[in-house]
Amino acid sequence: MGSKPNILLIVSDDHGYADLSCRGVHPEVSTPNLDRLVASGMDFRNGYVSAPICSPSRAGMMAGAYQQRWGARWFDSSRFAPQPWRSMPEVLAEAGYRTGYFGKVHYGPDDYGARSCPDQHGFAESFYGLAALSMGRLHYLRHGEEEVARAGEAAPVVGVQPMVENGERVSCHNHLTAEFSRRAQDFMRAGDTAADEPFFCMVAFNAVHNFAWQLPDEELDARGLPKHPDFDGEMNEYLDWYDGAISPNLPNGREFYLAQLELLDREVGHLLDTLEETGQRENTLVVYLTDNGGSTCNYGSNLPLRGTKYTLFEGGIRVPFVASWPGVIAPGSTSDSLVSSLDLLPTFAALAGVSLDPAVPVDGVSLTGVFADPARPVHDALHFDTGFQWAVRVPEAKLRYSQPGSPQAEYLRGVEHVDVGEGLSLSLFADGEGESVERLSENPELAAQLEERHVAWRREVGLPLP
Repeated sequence: MGSKPNILLIVSDDHGYADLSCRGVHPEVSTPNLDRLVASGMDFRNGYVSAPICSPSRAGMMAGAYQQRWGARWFDSSRFAPQPWRSMPEVLAEAGYRTGYFGKVHYGPDDYGARSCPDQHGFAESFYGLAALSMGRLHYLRHGEEEVARAGEAAPVVGVQPMVENGERVSCHNHLTAEFSRRAQDFMRAGDTAADEPFFCMVAFNAVHNFAWQLPDEELDARGLPKHPDFDGEMNEYLDWYDGAISPNLPNGREFYLAQLELLDREVGHLLDTLEETGQRENTLVVYLTDNGGSTCNYGSNLPLRGTKYTLFEGGIRVPFVASWPGVIAPGSTSDSLVSSLDLLPTFAALAGVSLDPAVPVDGVSLTGVFADPARPVHDALHFDTGFQWAVRVPEAKLRYSQPGSPQAEYLRGVEHVDVGEGLSLSLFADGEGESVERLSENPELAAQLEERHVAWRREVGLPLP
């Protein structure tokens, strides 16, 4: 094996913080393969993404920089990092890595052939779906021009547009979780390890994003779950239908979600098995995380954290975050250091021996030090901003603000059944209370210090002052 490790990055979609069976929170959750990954490596208990929604979170992760630097804050402003920022595969290809992407794409208003497409930013091999063409989602089971024609005006809602294979539009009628995994396994098997050709394989599952009832018939039958119809534009107004197809109105909603999670977990097991079967596990860093907190409307659970996707409560931005590398990361280890999805690019660059351009801002920090010492501090502060809410998290506390009466907050409350809170609040973490207890009135000086830090960060990344 060569000195540069293979890298397998697995990103899921809307996976709740509590929804790992090793957490012991929900007895109905079964994730033996994710548990296996946790047991083999390091569980980052304070692992964060840079946004509580997918597009800006994914955009920041791919560039290792706060996405606010190029104006990506919410759905309406998010986009893939422009030049001069380089993406993960561009950085790793420089070091001789084979690069492959298999999964969902959603960085902003993505379209065929744009830089946000994996085949346009450094991935030599790719199979993906552009979720921006369908309101952020991909149908789990059906894709192709024939499906678009069949769906008619409903096509942009149900997400049946063609998949893309190495830049060419193709049909696919397999369950996407299994299809992404199969293609990733083929990619990992295809290299010549004797020739010191490491790989970077990124698998971006659309599971467990809504609409989770889209399961193969045999999986529905095995679980005794009913079929649920997709949106029919001739029968319903979209919002009326959508509101009835998410929490709390979808019968068997939690069961559908857990079924998709079990299929995701099964494929994580197949990916790990492939590494072991090909003798590559010892020389492969495997990282697993999700793009934002679990979604209440999709029946995910973030306990004991407060809040959900869309919010800057902990449940919206603190996620399952695991790294495993036999012989380098101690099995069964945990770290309470503040780490971020922004840290992945500088970590991968360090392992590949690539120097990043100091003229291009990178806000992530290499995690190689904490791999060796779980207690080693990584970030002394993490910042968040979506335009109508902001937060700053330091090891001992978090200051959070949400604009009262903002249109975004009202929409989320009415359609997604999510409360983002109002006004300024301060939470302490050193005493284990987290966001369950409001401490602003008792600690005005700490709140002022954190707001001052956040203002300085906003100036640095080019945001207006709060």
